[in-house]
Amino acid sequence: MSYRRVGSIFNLCRNTIISNVKELDSVSPLYYSTGLEVLPRKLKRDERKPMVTSVNELKRIARLDKQERRVAREVPLRPPENGLLVKELISLAHQVLASRGQLFACVSRISEEIPIYFCSVCSEVHVGHPPHRIRTCDVSGSQKNKEHIWQRGGVEHVLPVVESFHLYDRLGRAVSHNERLEVDRIPALVELCIQAGVDLPEYPTQRRKFPIYRVAGKLIDFEKRFPKDDLSGKDLETSKFRETIKKPDGDGKYLNLPYDGIKGFAMRGMEAWESMRTGAIQLMQTYAVQTCGYCPEVQVGPKGHRVRQCQAFKHQMRDGQHAWQEATIDDLLSTVYVWHVRNPHAGHLLIDSLKRYYGKLPAVVELFSQAGAQVGDDYYCMMREDIAVPGLDEEKLVV
Repeated sequence: MSYRRVGSIFNLCRNTIISNVKELDSVSPLYYSTGLEVLPRKLKRDERKPMVTSVNELKRIARLDKQERRVAREVPLRPPENGLLVKELISLAHQVLASRGQLFACVSRISEEIPIYFCSVCSEVHVGHPPHRIRTCDVSGSQKNKEHIWQRGGVEHVLPVVESFHLYDRLGRAVSHNERLEVDRIPALVELCIQAGVDLPEYPTQRRKFPIYRVAGKLIDFEKRFPKDDLSGKDLETSKFRETIKKPDGDGKYLNLPYDGIKGFAMRGMEAWESMRTGAIQLMQTYAVQTCGYCPEVQVGPKGHRVRQCQAFKHQMRDGQHAWQEATIDDLLSTVYVWHVRNPHAGHLLIDSLKRYYGKLPAVVELFSQAGAQVGDDYYCMMREDIAVPGLDEEKLVV
């Protein structure tokens, strides 16, 4: 075989490998792999969140909608697009809201026994005592050695609440910039459950009895044109809820659960976390949730609001408006990942020189794990329990 033939085969194999690597990077750009675990990748300041639906698919759907609008005929809509509820998901929405209350109650109880720390500079979170010494504080105002400045935290650092505007009519017009102080903001997960069928008296919402029709691209609501039997919105002020309504204790902070030790709270909290997360994923497959591509803003509903408050990358070109796209479960719940402590009772300190041997877990899962709950198989690869951590005297001997 000639050298020219060998060179062509080598170039062909090299190009094939490069194309396969690029294809893998384009399929899952949100996650990176370090060893055995798969964790969400931290995006750069000028980098947009990966799209759940590809741009080409969005363009194809837009072309089909444009063709439908040209034809003057009725397009049948299915729930919830026609304003009606999906009856099969009403019980699931109540279950998700109940699991959320139990989860906050369990975390509040366990946080009294197991300390939670957060960095006052970069908001890094650590569960357990003592806090780690891994030098990952690399933001403006941090120390020269990039060590964290720890302070005692609470439930809000383990389970941060993502808020969304409460919509009286989920198919109505979007919240404008001038209405940003008049419309109430509630946890996004609670708003998702309300739109899926949960009725809360402090947050009223419109429930339609008759569906909405689409004719030539326009939505026709017969209940607004002929409101004979619809008395749900009569004498009801759909804005300024903050002035008239007291905020409920929706976090379940003072629930009395029948458990003696923190292990019982941890086991029930782990079940509530899994139930809430899987239920929210099922609801998001039917009820749309929007997020900004550059900032953590979330809006539950088929479209985003028009409030000009985005301060992310190139917000001047958008006049402060958000770059809305389809949201994921991590956008709705804002999962915080922390370093995993294998033996919390031993009091071993996590140091920077051995950080490549440590695993990571969601903060709430790490809290329940240290309290004695059994971690599921989905998190086993992230914990890196099958990797032996060398001692300080063995670190230089590791290849």
